[in-house]
Parts: sequence; C-alpha cells; structure tokens
Amino acid sequence: MYQLAVESDADWWEVEALYDLCFAPGRTALSSYRLRDGVEKVHALCLTLREDGVLAAVIRYWPVRVGGKRVLLLGPVAVHPTRQGEGLGGLLMHESLSKAHEQGWERVLLVGDAPYYQRFGFEKIDGVIMPPPTNPDRVLALELEPGAWQGVRGHVRKWVEKSAS
Repeated sequence: MYQLAVESDADWWEVEALYDLCFAPGRTALSSYRLRDGVEKVHALCLTLREDGVLAAVIRYWPVRVGGKRVLLLGPVAVHPTRQGEGLGGLLMHESLSKAHEQGWERVLLVGDAPYYQRFGFEKIDGVIMPPPTNPDRVLALELEPGAWQGVRGHVRKWVEKSAS
C-alpha cells in the first residue's frame, strides 16, 4: 500500500538521491534549475509516494513568471527505476495538478516529452521562452483554468518575492 504525503524537510536527502538515480549527471545544470536556484518550491504541491517507508516516486513544483503572470513550473518528477511502469508518475501528476487547481494556480509549464505529458493535457506552447539551451518543442503548458494561457507569452523568469502576488 502506497503512502502519499507532502515532501518534508526530512525527505530532502532521499528525494535528491532519487533524482540523482533517475536523471543524468549534471541535471542541475539544466535551464530549469537556474529558475529554481534560490527560490522556495511550492511546498504543498511537492509530493512523495512511499511503499512501506521506501521512497518510490516524487514530484516538485516551483513558481515562475511568464509575461508578468504567475506560473507553476512542474518538475522534476521521478519514479524509482524498480517502480517504473506501475503508474506512480501518473498518480503524482493527477494528485498534484488537482491540488494546484484547488490552491488557485491557473497555469502550469514544464520541459518534457510531449507523448508522455499529453495524457495529462499538456500541449506544446509557442511564444513561451525557457532559458537556453532548452528545445522549444519540449516546452509544454497546461491550463488549470480555461483560457489561462491566452495572451501569456514571453521569457520564463525566475520568481522573486517582491513580484509575488
């Protein structure tokens, strides 16, 4: 039986170890990490999934700005290699996106593989520019509120508290 919980401070090392296991060395050099550096994650949406106390999957979210609008940056999401194919990533996606909508987030952005994320409603978005060297075909967006991405274009910017609303 799996236990779903909000990531706690005590989970940090174990979560980071899972990300290291699931992603290539140098993952923190990716453009999305520059947007996260020094920014508090959206704690209530960062979830862990455990079975018998063993970490099986995780998901994190970060606030960013696009065109002056508040946007939720999804990622990374990771599933332990021994648990892949069990639907755990999908469970985390559905649970966290539902919570994000309940908390008033209107739009979500990620950098990823369209064939995987389309099942959750993500689509390629034009005119939203991630820091280089991001492939524009991998920039995907989801509206949690109808029309939330309408007219929202520009560079993805790091969240700064003074611009928070």
